[in-house]
Amino acid sequence: MSQPAGSGADGSLPDNSRPGAEWGTPGGKAVVVGVDGSDASRAAIALAALEARYRGAPLIAVQAYSGERTLGAPAARPLSTLRTAEDERIDTEVSLRQAVRDVLGEQANGVEIRVILGLAGRKIVETANKVNAQLIVLATRGSPSMLLGTVSQYVLRKSPCPVLIVPAGSGAARSVLA
Repeated sequence: MSQPAGSGADGSLPDNSRPGAEWGTPGGKAVVVGVDGSDASRAAIALAALEARYRGAPLIAVQAYSGERTLGAPAARPLSTLRTAEDERIDTEVSLRQAVRDVLGEQANGVEIRVILGLAGRKIVETANKVNAQLIVLATRGSPSMLLGTVSQYVLRKSPCPVLIVPAGSGAARSVLA
């Protein structure tokens, strides 16, 4: 990945300090990224990682799951197989870890992963409050109408800190991933 915008040739930040090599110090004001499993959320992970590094802050990736019991049987299994909330939590955690690893590679080891039961917007804001976040990063769903989804709207209205919305398919998102 390239250096954050505004950094000097020697890697220094605009205030002549140097960003931390890792994700900052535990207990510091974190950067929270909401992940929904979409391709657009990969750009949000990349941009959140750059922001966390720039700010010398820990990075926390959050993904919510519903916990509702659903029929989850593939055609080869009996229809009576029900997926439990624990199955959904495990699947969501595996998916979140994989998305973070796909985007950040070995740097993913320094990212805190949080899989939380509940409504996504509410859980992202609750996490941001608990960790005293300095920034929340979200991806848009790529709606052609350019309207924000319900999660983004909720977070924007209730957030305790600034919110960065990464447009799906934007040139900025593609350059972060390059």
